[in-house]
Amino acid sequence: MRPLRYLAFSDKGEALAERLAAALGGEAARCGPSQPLADWTRRAFSQAGGLVFVGAAGIAVRAIAPHVKSKTEDPAVVVVDECGHFAVPILSGHLGGANDLARRIAGVCGATPVLTTATDANSVFAVDEWARRQNCRVLNPKAIKTVSSAVLAGKTVRVYSPWPIAGQPPEHVEQTAGAERYDVRLDVCGGSRTALCLAPKILALGIGCRRGIGQAALEKAFHELLAVSGVQAGAVFTAASIDLKENEPGLLAFCESRGWPCRFYTAEQLAQAQGDFTASAFVQSVTGVDNVCERSAVLASGGSLYWKKRAGNGVTMALAISPYAPTWRWQDNGE
Repeated sequence: MRPLRYLAFSDKGEALAERLAAALGGEAARCGPSQPLADWTRRAFSQAGGLVFVGAAGIAVRAIAPHVKSKTEDPAVVVVDECGHFAVPILSGHLGGANDLARRIAGVCGATPVLTTATDANSVFAVDEWARRQNCRVLNPKAIKTVSSAVLAGKTVRVYSPWPIAGQPPEHVEQTAGAERYDVRLDVCGGSRTALCLAPKILALGIGCRRGIGQAALEKAFHELLAVSGVQAGAVFTAASIDLKENEPGLLAFCESRGWPCRFYTAEQLAQAQGDFTASAFVQSVTGVDNVCERSAVLASGGSLYWKKRAGNGVTMALAISPYAPTWRWQDNGE
């Protein structure tokens, strides 16, 4: 989880920023000649999980304006006045967690969280905040508006999930067992083009490859794996391989381009993985273990094999799935 960053503009604001950092974690700074506003904002916007400006909202708006991209990419941004009266989310209220951050700030300094998103103003289910809390990637964010509009209008929203969803569904929301008619799909695989699709980030991609493999070959193999498995790329949260490959430029570039960490395991560690794996005498002779992609995927996921080895053109890939137990929780009060 990326850290929080706080920026103050006065002595009083700096004291509040340091108080918030001590309680919530992160790093507090004071705007000035050694810490110019534009420089701090540029770094924090790309590195932090949330930005907290302790000062005027106008300053914060102008500072972040050049960096704003989309609701799926932007970090949370909250403004707190230096007296700690109000905490105002101004960017990424739900997906980025700014509304939640404002509530946490309020819990520390007694501020009033000023939440202007329609679902919060009307105290109804916010599907995008729910998606964030359930560790999901939103694949088609434009569909959030359709779902939220339906809930606000008092219509029933149907959620499809292959997993049972624990707890009591919010008002105007129900889980459907059928995969034909739904408004929201919670799944690692694709579905309706019109429904809101949420991909839990629970798949680990295991990779085996020949020495000197290029990034393009790995991309091609991955696209082919997605096509045959039906899996959404957004459901993958990490890649894994054997430690013999930890300096392969093509593999490292491939993982970096996808924003995945890549975990490397020794042959001894891979041999300890539990499951029914596709053994190869050749792989055993080269690496010291009978399978790299399946075993590394399982270890990285902490779960079980989801899609067995697919091989071709010097690349082997497999998918493993982490344990997953979604709930209806979408706010801190458990709703």
